[in-house]
Order: sequence, then structure tokens, then C-alpha cells
Amino acid sequence: MRLKEIRKAKKISQMKLAMDLNTNQNTISRYETGQREPSLTELIRIADYFHVSTDYLLERTDNPNILK
Repeated sequence: MRLKEIRKAKKISQMKLAMDLNTNQNTISRYETGQREPSLTELIRIADYFHVSTDYLLERTDNPNILK
């Protein structure tokens, strides 16, 4: 998952992201290290937060744009 890459590119700390998503910093850290996978609902919230597609977040495409 590209979460760490996107978060760092936007210069957002794990703590800020966690607060904005109403979760905790440890959860974000585990997503980034692969120790835990987000639920479908959480995955969509992360994609919406960064304005990217879930496929981009999951590295299924290199196109970050949301297709309509």
C-alpha cells in the first residue's frame, strides 16, 4: 500500500493523519508497515482523504486519478 509514500509527499505526520481519520497513530503505523490491513471502509476513507483512487492506494495502478 502506498500510504506512507502519499503521506510523506503531502508532508502529513502519522499523528495528524490519525487525528483526521479519527483513529490512532499506531494503527497508521501498522498500515504503513504491513502489519495490519485497513478495512474496506477505512481504505475508502484514506483514499478520499488523499483524493486518490483505492486502486492507486493499493498499487494496482500508477494513475492516482479517480476514474468516473
